[in-house]
Amino acid sequence: MQKDTIAIHAGYDKKQGNGEMAVPISQTTAYAFRDSEHAANLFALKELGPIYSRLTNPTNDVLEQRFAQLEGGAAAITVSSGQSAIFYAIANVAEAGDTVLISDKLYGGAVTLLTYTMKRFGIKTKVFKSADASDLEEQIDDTTKAIFFESLSNPQIAIADVEKIVEIAKRNGVLTICDNTVASAALFNPIKWGVDVVVHSTSKYTNGQGTAIGGIIVERDGLAEFFKENSKRYYHFVQPDVSYHGLVYVDVPLPNFCLRIRLNLLRDIGATAAPMVSWMLLQTVETLSLRMDKHSANALEVAKFLESHPKVKAVNYPGLESNAYYEKAQKYFKDGKASGLISFDVSSFEEARKIIDSTKLFSVVVNIGDSKSLITHPASTTHSQMTQEELSAAGINPVTIRLSIGLEDTADLIEDLNQALEK
Repeated sequence: MQKDTIAIHAGYDKKQGNGEMAVPISQTTAYAFRDSEHAANLFALKELGPIYSRLTNPTNDVLEQRFAQLEGGAAAITVSSGQSAIFYAIANVAEAGDTVLISDKLYGGAVTLLTYTMKRFGIKTKVFKSADASDLEEQIDDTTKAIFFESLSNPQIAIADVEKIVEIAKRNGVLTICDNTVASAALFNPIKWGVDVVVHSTSKYTNGQGTAIGGIIVERDGLAEFFKENSKRYYHFVQPDVSYHGLVYVDVPLPNFCLRIRLNLLRDIGATAAPMVSWMLLQTVETLSLRMDKHSANALEVAKFLESHPKVKAVNYPGLESNAYYEKAQKYFKDGKASGLISFDVSSFEEARKIIDSTKLFSVVVNIGDSKSLITHPASTTHSQMTQEELSAAGINPVTIRLSIGLEDTADLIEDLNQALEK
């Protein structure tokens, strides 16, 4: 099936159950087993089915199947937020004494999670240049468990050299994890470029309405063979798991990465997706492709306006031919569409604050991907936990304004920005 069909039909058979056209919400904590043998078989993985909603849920399962197909992956697992998706993806392969290589251009929450919080777990990070991966290979050593980057970064609106990162990772037997939140599954599929694992904050473009917090992790097909080939680095996938009856993950004919998250991390930590949230996301996934086309078209028009305004010092949007990432947008993204995020610089911090406070249609909000247009000041909000050195290295400064362009008429958005700039 093609993407637009997958988004509407995948993972659900309306001929089963009562024939509901809308996927039912399985709002339940637990499930009644046929008998004690059925219960034991489910826990032993001899049969597959819902066990307990911290681990599995039929509504979540439909979203997982649908999203895995949208990303071209083998399996997916829903979790409670984008941050928990990142945490689980890293914790699934790394432990105390290990290292994760992270991009120099990441969402501020990801930076603090990976640099500070994970450090308390004994997991260290090193930073590499995602634009060309020129310093990536030299930083890989025996402790490296993952390479983490964003396909389209927030708020720098920079595009990673996915092909180069994957090439280096495969040569060294290291897992790649790509955060595809900003580009979305509608515009870009990292797995098709060789990435091993994809994560999303589904709170953003996947939801599109600012009404639900969620996250999802997708794995590519064939990771079991990858873990076998790199068994020393990823020993916990090839050795018996004493916490689950001595299970050896690579021996199970199911996608290994998501399975281990489900049986270990969801079981023990429990940042589980709510069925109601998954149901809400199933509704919005149906229109994801249409919305991303509109977000991208609107953003390009607004970016062209900003580029022509005398008070704007610089505009970051890969859809502009003048942008340093324009060629990468054409290479990686569907029809060169570059999603709905724009950042631009003005003359001073005071000017940035004045513009933000003077807009009328734009809401001062730190989320992205809503149908409504949003505006914020990253250095003092989403990335405020970062040091000045970290901000500078990431290309974020006090004169930068970030826009999340919504689905309104662009004439109105441009008029609003123009009056704010002219005040």
